[in-house]
Amino acid sequence: MEGRAGGIARAFAHSKPVISFDRRRFLQALAAWGAVSAAQGRAAVPPRFSADPFALGVASGYPGDGGFVLWTRLAPEPALPGGGLTEEAIPVVWEVASDESMQRIVASGTEHAERPWAHSVHVEVSGLHPGRPYWYRFRAGDAVSPVGRTRTAPAANALPERLRYALASCQHYEQGYFSAYRHMLRDDPDLVVFVGDYIYEQSYGATPVRRHNGAKPDTLDDYRRRYALYKSDPDLQAMHAACPWILTWDDHEVENDYAGEHSALRVPRERFLARRAAAYQAYYEHQPLPRSMRPRGPHARIHTTLPFGQLALFHVLDDRQYRSPQPCQRAGRGGGNYLVNCAERLDPRATMLGAEQERWLADNLRASRARWNLIAQQSLVAQLDLSMGEIDTFWTDAWDGYPAARERLLQAIAERRPANPVFMSGDAHMFWVSVLPIRFDGSALPAVASEICGTSITSRSLVEPWYIGALLSENPHIRFGHSAHRGYTRIELTPGPDRSRLPEADNPKEEMKNGDHPERSFSCPVLLPFPQPRPHGAKAIFFLSDPRLASSSGHRPVGRSGPGRFGEEHF
Repeated sequence: MEGRAGGIARAFAHSKPVISFDRRRFLQALAAWGAVSAAQGRAAVPPRFSADPFALGVASGYPGDGGFVLWTRLAPEPALPGGGLTEEAIPVVWEVASDESMQRIVASGTEHAERPWAHSVHVEVSGLHPGRPYWYRFRAGDAVSPVGRTRTAPAANALPERLRYALASCQHYEQGYFSAYRHMLRDDPDLVVFVGDYIYEQSYGATPVRRHNGAKPDTLDDYRRRYALYKSDPDLQAMHAACPWILTWDDHEVENDYAGEHSALRVPRERFLARRAAAYQAYYEHQPLPRSMRPRGPHARIHTTLPFGQLALFHVLDDRQYRSPQPCQRAGRGGGNYLVNCAERLDPRATMLGAEQERWLADNLRASRARWNLIAQQSLVAQLDLSMGEIDTFWTDAWDGYPAARERLLQAIAERRPANPVFMSGDAHMFWVSVLPIRFDGSALPAVASEICGTSITSRSLVEPWYIGALLSENPHIRFGHSAHRGYTRIELTPGPDRSRLPEADNPKEEMKNGDHPERSFSCPVLLPFPQPRPHGAKAIFFLSDPRLASSSGHRPVGRSGPGRFGEEHF
């Protein structure tokens, strides 16, 4: 495990991936260029780059039992418009091998990196064996990308012994280094589930650890440069190259607190939709997404399902593109609001997912035969009453702003009774573990689902640690909370309890042996809803990091030094 992850980490230890000038590889690339150029009536001249065209790394995503999506973007000068390229189309050779040394090629082909799509490449590989690792690389001209590692999902009728994945979200570039990915890389997950705020469109605070490049993005070129900046982080690059990712977006990929076609800044609709179209296109250009998710103007369907054999089914949601405006907005602006209550918040017509996506999810939950149903989405589902007294106070950009929509969703789960429904959430910048009844009205209804909300990679929490105890008292369905640290969550699922470890902690706030460092971890029991037809096992681990510490690229913030360290505990 350490050897494979370590090799990928070393390949991305510096911001300039390897360029090979091997004669055989050069001739193969030249032949591919000539064949494609001849077919299109172009001169058979391979491209020449001013610098490494693979400076943004490689990635894979959306694994199926016979393949996956491979991604790269040619950008020798990522900070320049067009990534420093002016060509309309550049042929890119891709190869998939069954071995790390890339000697046993099992699939290959050529795709065109086209200028209208920022010279990004999305390859949908098929025809491979299920449930095994593969390695891949790209070539453009005489440049060769780093080798990435990915894997196919288990066969549809297979029951794997284990699924181990990492849950991550909310990585503000200015608020810290992405050092959590360094530990995640050593952890060697089967895949990463990222539930939103991959980039941030604006700055917060006066003392950034590192700075954004330019003002708030508004145009397609602006968003492309912002993604290129984030993609330049070596820890993020290394994690993308280590395993496949499943992703969904939240608001900061476009604009803070936007809701459907409504700008939180009250930008006119047509202007905002133009901005949303630019943001959606840049998102697609920089992620390992299938072509079915390619945006059409300001619209893109990214909600989907992904099976992991018979063990798990991921339901990946989009709670931004189709939602109603947040209720009870402040004068002069839209977006979320802290409020005591108002009639508009209780509107039964309000929606987070839109009617079509609600029906789609309900149908998939009814049809699912998986032992775990993992609902990956952006916002905290559990009610979070922020008051410390008799007057209830809620944040309306989360599901608390849409209680009728939440009740419909949880009612659908109660009626369809899929096995082990667990929401995987983000956005809150803190850890929460909750059980979810249909309604949060104090009526002692039984839980119908569980929720694990992961903390942020870097983005600061707005809840002070001393406040957590009061919130847990006010919200008894929340069984665990922690806001002091950044990091990620590792979830491990098994078919039965014989292979799981489910210890309960006497003190869920107990420090680990490395308590003299700022990193801690905590434990609490696994929470399952109504009785299940078969025994199941689960384990989740919270990994906590200090994003102010230096990244593996050697960058160090003022006054800090040394690598990040992590504690861990099981629950």
